[in-house]
Amino acid sequence: MRYFVKLAYNGTQYHGWQYQPNAASVQETMNKAFSVVLNTTLNLMGAGRTDTGVHAKEMYAHFDFEKPFDLVSLVHKLNSYLPKDIVIYTIIPVHDQAHTRFDALKRTYEYHINTFKDVFSQEQSWYFHQKLDLDLMNEAAQLLFNHVDFQCFSKVNTDVNTFDCTIFEANWKQEKNTLIFTISANRFLRNMVRAIVGTLVNVGLHKITLADFTAIIKSKNRDKAGFSVPAQGLYLTKIEYEYITQ
Repeated sequence: MRYFVKLAYNGTQYHGWQYQPNAASVQETMNKAFSVVLNTTLNLMGAGRTDTGVHAKEMYAHFDFEKPFDLVSLVHKLNSYLPKDIVIYTIIPVHDQAHTRFDALKRTYEYHINTFKDVFSQEQSWYFHQKLDLDLMNEAAQLLFNHVDFQCFSKVNTDVNTFDCTIFEANWKQEKNTLIFTISANRFLRNMVRAIVGTLVNVGLHKITLADFTAIIKSKNRDKAGFSVPAQGLYLTKIEYEYITQ
C-alpha cells in the first residue's frame, strides 16, 4: 500500500531535503522517524529536493507499507518523535503507482525580502535595504510568461533532459516591510527561483531594463542572469496533484 505524507519544515538546520552522506537532511530525519515508529526500514521519496536552508510550508513524500495502522495515531506518534522544525500534517492512502515527484502538476514557491532589519526573521527572509521599483519588477515578472526555456536561470552542469518549464503565476506584492515574490510552474530547474529573484532585483534597482531581462532569457546563459539570492528567504508553499483535494 502506498501513502502520501503531507509535511512542512523549517530548513535552517538542514542541507536540503535530499539525503547527504555527511550532513543533516530532512529526508534522513524523516526516514529515521518512520523506521523507528513503524519498526521497519523505510525510505521516503520526496516530491523534489530543496537546497540547504530553504523552507517548505507544504511538501509531499511517499512510502510503501503493507501492515494496517491507524492514520491519526501514526501522525501523532511521528510528530512526537520528529524535531520541532518538522511537522506532519496528514498521511493519505493513494493508488500503488502514485508518485509524489512525477505526478505533481504544479508547484508554487515564495521568496521573502525584508526591507527593514528584523532580528526575529533573520533565518526566514532576506534583509535588503535598498529601494526597489516593485512595479517594474512586476512588469519584468510578466515577461516570464512569454518563454518556456529557462536555461539562463538554471544551475550549470545540471543533469536534465530539458530546460523547458511552464509558468502559471509570477508576481510581487508588499505586506508591510516584506516583499513577497510568488511563482508557480509545472516544474522548476535547480536554483531557478533564486536566480529569477536575483535578476528581478537587478531590474528593481534599475541596473537592467525590461529589454535586458528578455535578452537574458533568450541567451540561455547563466552568466548573463542575476545573482542567486540567499536560500533562507525561499519557501516551497504548495504542490498540487490530480487525485488529492487540497
